[in-house]
Amino acid sequence: MATMSAVTRPTQDDLLTALARVNDPEIRKPITELGMVKSATCDDAGRVLVELYLTVAGCPLKDTLRRETTAAVAGLAGVTEVAVTLDVMSDEQRAALRTKLRGGTAEREIPFAKSGSLTRVYAVASGKGGVGKSSVTVNLAAAMAADGLKVGVVDADVHGFSVPRMLGVTGRPTQVDDMILPPLAHDVKVISIGMFVPGNQPVVWRGPMLHRALQQFLADVFWGDLDVLLLDLPPGTGDIAISIGQLLPTAEILVVTTPQQAAAEVAERAGSIALQTHQRVVGVVENMSWLELPDGSRQEIFGSGGGRSVADSLTRSIGAEVPLLGQVPLDTQLRLGGDEGTPVVLRDPDSPAAVALRAVARGLSQRARGLSGRSLGLSPTRR
Repeated sequence: MATMSAVTRPTQDDLLTALARVNDPEIRKPITELGMVKSATCDDAGRVLVELYLTVAGCPLKDTLRRETTAAVAGLAGVTEVAVTLDVMSDEQRAALRTKLRGGTAEREIPFAKSGSLTRVYAVASGKGGVGKSSVTVNLAAAMAADGLKVGVVDADVHGFSVPRMLGVTGRPTQVDDMILPPLAHDVKVISIGMFVPGNQPVVWRGPMLHRALQQFLADVFWGDLDVLLLDLPPGTGDIAISIGQLLPTAEILVVTTPQQAAAEVAERAGSIALQTHQRVVGVVENMSWLELPDGSRQEIFGSGGGRSVADSLTRSIGAEVPLLGQVPLDTQLRLGGDEGTPVVLRDPDSPAAVALRAVARGLSQRARGLSGRSLGLSPTRR
């Protein structure tokens, strides 16, 4: 006579293996690696109890964490029920987590300024406002992220911040003591002063405070291992542009202009700051290049040739080739995407502006991560 075999229940190792597939929604690392699993047990009836530590009591994504943890464990053979309870890390646990995330050091430092950093840093600059610099920044970021790159955006335009709206970010960052976890939008990590001021309140700061804010965005925010970091700079050649040269000397400048000659002349000044900061100008993007009409013709509302003029002028003044990376046509879908918080490269990827912006993004993405031009800390030896 056949006998029923005992039902196999998951072991603790099985539970931990399943939990290792759950990433903290803000830090984007496995909860097992971050020390967030307090305990995981399964009784003889197949009821699983998972106890998790939250980094802070008011974690805005705790429901997401609970849901993903439940789903990961519920899929194991023999599990009949899953309960997830939440606790909060102690001060000591948070300190250990901060040190771990900072690579074993408790000191604040800018990871992108270290000699071994492989992150491509692009400072998106313009000579004057109103040329669509922020639109170009968020769409390049979204396009790169959609292609599988790990991307971050710093809204360095402290007085004229607009990146949160353009990426659809409405919440505040989570703060783990002195470490800030940036919100994620369209798979892009983003930080902006606009996330810290109430409503549409203006930020009235002078140079030293601007420098300190930028330094905090770069050093106190946990960015993780990024492939690309984009900085949306304020227009002109003021305090922030100088601070970028000091804090991120390996950053490359991407100049945005319109075809209008008056705008192009001002954009040349923004690019020429590279001569003083000893940074490289990676190229020029011409925005609002033309309006495509229903009959297939183009109307050059702002004239023509501004982007090429800037690229050629910077090539002569810098002494190295500065290419015209792309021309982005006027497109109502680009404006709608910015207003609605979904970049046009995602909202309407086949629109003329999206096609042009994705081409620029892929051109920049294909520049492999590497240590070209950086000191490797090697010393020659004599034979």
